[in-house]
Amino acid sequence: MKIAIVKLSSLGDIIHSMVALQFIKRSYPDSKIDWIVEEKYKGLLENNLHLDNIFTVSLQKAKKRKSIFLLFKELKKIRKLKGYDFVIDAQGLLKSAIVAKMISTKHNVGFDKKSIREPMAAIFYNHKVSVAYDENSIERNIAVICNPLNISLQSNDIIDKNWFIISSFKNKPSSKTYIIFVIGSTWESRNYPKEKYVEIANKLQKNCLIIWGNESEKIKANWMAHQSDFIEVAPKLTLDELKGVIENSSLLIGNDTGPSHMAWAMNLPSIILFGPTPINRVYQTKINRVLKSSSKVDHFNLDKNDYSIKEIRVDEVVKISKELLEVNLWKFQ
Repeated sequence: MKIAIVKLSSLGDIIHSMVALQFIKRSYPDSKIDWIVEEKYKGLLENNLHLDNIFTVSLQKAKKRKSIFLLFKELKKIRKLKGYDFVIDAQGLLKSAIVAKMISTKHNVGFDKKSIREPMAAIFYNHKVSVAYDENSIERNIAVICNPLNISLQSNDIIDKNWFIISSFKNKPSSKTYIIFVIGSTWESRNYPKEKYVEIANKLQKNCLIIWGNESEKIKANWMAHQSDFIEVAPKLTLDELKGVIENSSLLIGNDTGPSHMAWAMNLPSIILFGPTPINRVYQTKINRVLKSSSKVDHFNLDKNDYSIKEIRVDEVVKISKELLEVNLWKFQ
């Protein structure tokens, strides 16, 4: 059986879909699985043991440049992909549905119109999966990929998953143990205050490494490093380097954003801090914990002016951090 999965972006969304790959291979060991993704996210998928091919497109670049020529060039690449038994659009957007339809006109799978943000996408699918939009993000992604293949999973299957994001560094042990801070996200209201991250570092008194993705985050990270002897700032990282840095950490503390979700995918301890976004974007386990502000979240109308993440107390983060570090105590010996 040959399967193509269309999940173009973003970092966290791709992670939440990748977990399904191991369950496909468990049920169909001889299956061949390809993935179609935006070029900038290719590094996230690389080294995954269950993927046969990664095909990239640059639709975001074409849109940004307003280039019809580049758009047609990218669509031409997609048209060359043929011979799949299933083409699964795990994104649920109009553009991803069109990409899936261009690969196959007979065996397209996707969410039904009540399960996605862009209902028109559903007209491109031959087989439709119904999962409420406000259900757990990981369970939604697994359902749209696995249900059409007659793969049934329970919560324990997901909790007991094998780690599936792998760097090219072969999991070499770090010469220095550290905690990762993920301080940025797409909205400022999703970011835990920099002053509170400094408090956490000073109270834990462990090596803390800040990762950043743009210049404003780098400026914030440098400010934090000047406030604490326990904080260092990582250099600019490629996706592969980011995977390597996270997989060698002992704990990740971060906002609700892509890099924070990598810890769950790597079976590493983590604390994700939530304000204006729903906590069912993650799968909580004994080592993957969540702290949420008191604000109520409407899944269908997120409030970018909800800065309630500031309410989360430093002492709560520190308490859970110490519990999780006990799990990984050997890394600090």
